[in-house]
Amino acid sequence: MIRFEHVTKRYADGTTAVDDLSFEVAEGELVTLVGPSGCGKTTTMKMVNRLIEPTSGRIFLDGEDISTVDPVQLRRRIGYVIQQVGLFPHKTVLENTATVPHLLGVKKAAAHKRAAELLDLVGLDPTTYGSRYPDQLSGGQRQRVGVARALAADPPVLLMDEPFGAVDPVVRERLQNEFLRLQSQVRKTVLFVTHDIEEAVRLGDRIAVYGQGAIEQFDAPAAVLGAPATEYVADFVGADRGLKRLSVTPIEEGDLEQPPVVHLDDALPADIARWAVVLDGEDNLHGWISAEQARAGKGTVREHARRMEAWLPVGASLKQAFATMLQHDAGWIAVIDREQRGRFLGVLTPARLHEALRRSIDADAQAVPRTEVKVESVSSR
Repeated sequence: MIRFEHVTKRYADGTTAVDDLSFEVAEGELVTLVGPSGCGKTTTMKMVNRLIEPTSGRIFLDGEDISTVDPVQLRRRIGYVIQQVGLFPHKTVLENTATVPHLLGVKKAAAHKRAAELLDLVGLDPTTYGSRYPDQLSGGQRQRVGVARALAADPPVLLMDEPFGAVDPVVRERLQNEFLRLQSQVRKTVLFVTHDIEEAVRLGDRIAVYGQGAIEQFDAPAAVLGAPATEYVADFVGADRGLKRLSVTPIEEGDLEQPPVVHLDDALPADIARWAVVLDGEDNLHGWISAEQARAGKGTVREHARRMEAWLPVGASLKQAFATMLQHDAGWIAVIDREQRGRFLGVLTPARLHEALRRSIDADAQAVPRTEVKVESVSSR
């Protein structure tokens, strides 16, 4: 969808912002451009919508050389979200969101209908927020409006320049979650500029790590963290890259242990060693029961089962799993298949979490699927 061919940007004073840059972004892919201030990542982005013109080289959008396209028409085909949002203060949220469709000649009623749909998509009820003005919104809400406005003309490409950098860490994480959910639905081709390696790792399908005006490594987040291409990349991603890798390594069924299980209407078991997972009649997760409860109680499991607080769906990250264990002071978490109404799949223990991380690193190093990697079991030592 986006292709750079030997693109250089050199200013009159001799400063080279981008030097001989060549890379491609596939349709529907989210690529994060990450690096320190002044490394050329924002210049790269602004050349895509011709806010900055390259000195040499060519940039293609869906196979078309953008230098042959009228800049104004080009920008109306590309969504653009910046840190400061840039909403019109004298227009309502609904009017702000409908700005680009209006410019493209869409009738007012249709533009407002589309704007309302997008506000709802980014988690802002249009009946509540549509008539408000930007100064009546929080920073996080304004950022959501900015994303909705960028999507209003249904552009194939979305450019995002530090869009969540001006909000506090809690709001920033919520916005990242919301954007990942949104991207899973709309599948835009996205260039996302950030200076935060954790944000880059969390959001990107691939990461372009910038040095000074050049890309030092362009790869999947797990590969960047597990096998930095250069010493510069290793220093940039940090000595704790193993911990960062937890956020991009999903829980897979092969990572799970199979503990004792009982069902709600079973008689209390006398033979469990420490605890058992409690399932309903359709093998969906219900809770758990300890050996002490089972031996001391009377009746059925249903009367003594405890609520399960520490659980996650398969596919959640190992970082989420680790955080859930710490939050609930749990020695294991239950893992379910959310697509099948909560069917229980197994449990993830700290030892299995460690093995999953090691397997992921070895799989990248060997260029094979995780399922083909064998590691020595930590729990069997």
